[in-house]
Amino acid sequence: MSHDAGRRLSFIDVAGSPHEVGAALGRFGRAALHDHFRTSAAWRELTARRADPRIGMMATIVRERFPRCWAELQGLAAGLELGFDDVFLWNCRGDIWAMAPDGCTTVQLPGSPHVIGHNEDGDPDFAGHCALAHVASAGGTPFTAFVYPGSVPGHTFAATSKGLVQTVNNIRPLAGGAGAPRMVLARAILDTSDLDAAVALLRSAPRAGAFHLTLAQAGDERLLSVEFTAQAVSVDSVDAARVHSNHLIHADTGRVSQIVTGSSGVRQRRGELLLGQTLDTDPQGRALGILWDAADPELPIYRTDPADSDVENTLASAVFRVGADKVEWAVYDRQHEAARFDMRDGLVPVAA
Repeated sequence: MSHDAGRRLSFIDVAGSPHEVGAALGRFGRAALHDHFRTSAAWRELTARRADPRIGMMATIVRERFPRCWAELQGLAAGLELGFDDVFLWNCRGDIWAMAPDGCTTVQLPGSPHVIGHNEDGDPDFAGHCALAHVASAGGTPFTAFVYPGSVPGHTFAATSKGLVQTVNNIRPLAGGAGAPRMVLARAILDTSDLDAAVALLRSAPRAGAFHLTLAQAGDERLLSVEFTAQAVSVDSVDAARVHSNHLIHADTGRVSQIVTGSSGVRQRRGELLLGQTLDTDPQGRALGILWDAADPELPIYRTDPADSDVENTLASAVFRVGADKVEWAVYDRQHEAARFDMRDGLVPVAA
């Protein structure tokens, strides 16, 4: 791999009050985020937007409607040894700047069990500095999620103790709103009890930015593809194999003005082509075959070029099997190699 091949994805266990959880996550990411902020074009873009009036409105909404996440963000700032305003701004990055470096590709294979494959594409600066975090926050639902330095959990891929699985893809709408930051909404979903509660949360909350979510739950026959923007929430029940590569594609949200990068468009088309060619493959192998595809030398699905056009590299791949009574999943941090973490029926690796 071209990006930090010597560093592996780590596993951390975090527990306590929301503030204590945030502080522990902040300490984990402190060195990497401080280094990132010194050189990051993304941070420069965000600091140029500090005066955006929506930021204060978003803060008020989080404080009033999502107090546990507010406390987690306060703890995150303490652990990072950064000002709260800086940390809050960083956690609103995709709401106020369409080109924040987050990408991702998801493969949705309905069946018994449902299989969900996901590439977590993020800033190459964070290669080797991310973790799977098992989080037990007082008053919330325990979960395990891929975490970035300096960000609340939830906007990547995760499974919860209620058997809920969520994977998240970046969306780049040209118009946002003054609502809850999209990363806060994704974090709040991890505390919900089931798919209906997750969708109800999205529909009832004011929304600032946009995401695509794949949602499934052990014991629930539905596999849901959800696109939300400041203006709308679209929920599709997935009954045939699909790919989603971080732009709006639902009939009722796909008309929204958005940026579809070259990579995002090519990954969508290539993924759909591969779906049509791999009908006889076992679902887990089918998902990984698509996620690890690098046939397009310029714009591959699995992304390792430090000079990637969207400033994104694939930092991990995950495959979830969501069955009648449990979720089994595996997380890979290297292409075409064995799983880094094998999560058989639980939130903690069988062997790290």
